[in-house]
Amino acid sequence: MPKMKTKSSAKKRFKISATGKVIGGQAGKQHGMIKRTKKFIRDARGTTALSAPDAKIIKGFMPYDR
Repeated sequence: MPKMKTKSSAKKRFKISATGKVIGGQAGKQHGMIKRTKKFIRDARGTTALSAPDAKIIKGFMPYDR
């Protein structure tokens, strides 16, 4: 039986926390920061845990990170 492959794009963008949550970067910060409010830019710093439906998809891409 061949090994399952991890999606390269997923392993570069996400990581699994110790409790099993999927951690990823904040959305909406790639470009267009001038039109965003200062509060949005402040609140979107760092990383965040993905929602349950999104986390289920990402965990399927990373079979060995569970």
